[in-house]
Amino acid sequence: MLVLENINFALGNGEDTVKILKGINLKLEKGKMYALTGPNGGGKTTIARIIMGINQPNGGKVIFNGQDITSLGITERARLGIGYAFQQPPRFKGMRVADMLEIATRGSKLKDCLHLRKTGLCPEDYLDRTLDNTLSGGEVKRIEIATLLALDPKMRIFDEPEAGIDLWSFTRLIEVIGSSHNKDKTTVIISHQEKILNMVDEIILVDDGKIVLKGDKKTVWPKIKDSVTCDCRKTCLLEGEIYADCPR
Repeated sequence: MLVLENINFALGNGEDTVKILKGINLKLEKGKMYALTGPNGGGKTTIARIIMGINQPNGGKVIFNGQDITSLGITERARLGIGYAFQQPPRFKGMRVADMLEIATRGSKLKDCLHLRKTGLCPEDYLDRTLDNTLSGGEVKRIEIATLLALDPKMRIFDEPEAGIDLWSFTRLIEVIGSSHNKDKTTVIISHQEKILNMVDEIILVDDGKIVLKGDKKTVWPKIKDSVTCDCRKTCLLEGEIYADCPR
């Protein structure tokens, strides 16, 4: 279980201070799948980055399985079992896809292949490729998700897994994320996607640095579905194909 107690986060100093999170209180239970949703700039990703230790809060506590981890860094939190997949994954010049996966699977090439296949990538085509600009954003995204699946952490955070992914790959990815979740894990997905919001156990609406609404999807979804409807659906159509970045 992860608990955020009165988490505050701000950027800048004095008159230039911008408050990003304002007294966030949140409890995430083992065995449940959550969606963090809300307007862009509302604070969703900042909450996730604070859970992972990428950002340190200006006030409040982060407690994981009864341990206060507020002062711990990314590596220490990863060792405790927290994993994070970025919206825009970093690229590592000189590192092969196989190298990245072997760190997660402790050298099991069979497992490397299985996790790549789950995300829709052919191992024979990708294991020896380098994590550089020759890979598309969507390919890097799938490789990172495969790595997180291979790490198999107790708590998994996926930041907009649909970003830069075509519709077919997106459908496959959410199936993989859903099927890999179990009663021993906590899964958090940041998304506006209707398919994801209907897949989770609970939806958390974040706006203006605050949690506006939290509850089971049957209760929350009817209250927010109009706000996540794409008003520009026609612009998402290219030669008859709908891309996964469209919230609908």
